[in-house]
Amino acid sequence: MKAIFVQIKCELTKAFDVAAYLVDNFPETAEVYSTSGTYDLLAKFELGDERSYGEFVTKKLQRVPGIRDTYSIVAFKFRWNPEPRPEFEPRAEDMTARPKKPA
Repeated sequence: MKAIFVQIKCELTKAFDVAAYLVDNFPETAEVYSTSGTYDLLAKFELGDERSYGEFVTKKLQRVPGIRDTYSIVAFKFRWNPEPRPEFEPRAEDMTARPKKPA
């Protein structure tokens, strides 16, 4: 699966209708949020690895009644390891022959 986030600008008074349509009719819809600012909605879609982002947006999403404009953001999965790692690994020679601080 691959994710694409799309900001959606809707016709006036149509944001909730568009959101409902996406949830009810697009199995690719993972999440939809109402937002403030230039765009009315932020939607996350999960596409199969073989699906084209461009075809999904232009041939399916942009044809939804009430959508005026879209802005797509392709997302790449980030693997996060919760175990803290040192910023550097000290070399053996760095650990030897260090002068001691006076007490």
